[in-house]
Amino acid sequence: MSALVEDQPRAVRAGEELDLAVLAPWLEQQLGAHGPITLEQFPGGHSNLTYCVHQGERAYVLRRPPVGSQVKSAHDMGREVAVLSKLAPVFERAPRVLAFEDTGGVLGVPFYVMERRRGVILRKDLPPALAADLGAIRRICELLVDTLVDLHAVDYRAAGLGEFGKPVGYIARQVTGWTERYAGAQTDDIPAMPYVAAWLATHMPADGAPALIHNDFKFDNVIFDPSLTRITGVLDWEMTTIGDPLMDLGTSLSYWAEAADPPAYHALPFGPTARPGMMTRAEIAARYLERSGRAGDVASLVFYYAFGLLKTAVIAQQIYYRFAKGLTTDARFGQFIFAVRLLAEQARTAIDRGKI
Repeated sequence: MSALVEDQPRAVRAGEELDLAVLAPWLEQQLGAHGPITLEQFPGGHSNLTYCVHQGERAYVLRRPPVGSQVKSAHDMGREVAVLSKLAPVFERAPRVLAFEDTGGVLGVPFYVMERRRGVILRKDLPPALAADLGAIRRICELLVDTLVDLHAVDYRAAGLGEFGKPVGYIARQVTGWTERYAGAQTDDIPAMPYVAAWLATHMPADGAPALIHNDFKFDNVIFDPSLTRITGVLDWEMTTIGDPLMDLGTSLSYWAEAADPPAYHALPFGPTARPGMMTRAEIAARYLERSGRAGDVASLVFYYAFGLLKTAVIAQQIYYRFAKGLTTDARFGQFIFAVRLLAEQARTAIDRGKI
């Protein structure tokens, strides 16, 4: 298979432009860059906004909170900067932070600038050359799992991240916290949501040995080199913390649609996980448990998977809430209530069947 085309930014979406007149002198002061400045936007993601800034011969990536968000804890630029600054020296797939503006005095919100990692990002539609190569598809699944294992193996205390989270009682806080977040953003009556939340509250396993966890680990948050033989970058660290790594696995599984799932579930904006040759959720979990050496069984995996689905549903609900309340005019967000319903039903089905 020939090397694939690198992921490229596109024109900035309406309403998400940045003031280049004030950004340019700030970049010059912070990074010593000179020359004309232009701006593009990376198309993926529905949370923090990600731009490619070109100034002279240099290119940077800029991250800022979404327009209209009222969930400050979910878009804490300082948190991303803190974890990347400590992690990049010990985990080569974490991009380096170059500058941080935490006052909001330049663009009206805090933002940071990091190095640009180039490569291939796999989204829902696979490039034809890859879609025809089932061996390569298997390999990218294995690389994805192994990168998550590598992240969880980082000695976060030695990296200076020992105070970055509270691992004791992590699972209970997550179940309670995401249930409360749903109540705060609820717009529609979706019976499966309280059903899943109640089941999770009464089936919590004990916390496992803590690790640094990403909390949004999926195909479109990793960068492959064009030959698809290694992962060169991991993106979107906004929800990173210290906690039970199997909760991280559960979140990743929640993004993993497979061929046997209901047809409507395949319409969700996930990656290419249901394509021929892709590993199943059970195979992903089995490889993770084998490579990490962590204990897990079918019963506990249902809990982690159902939790991941609930959390993802709540995030979708929060995004839809911004649209429903007129806090954003991004038309993409108007469809997110359907994702909430599908994710909730998927979680209820997994609980009732006792399998992921």
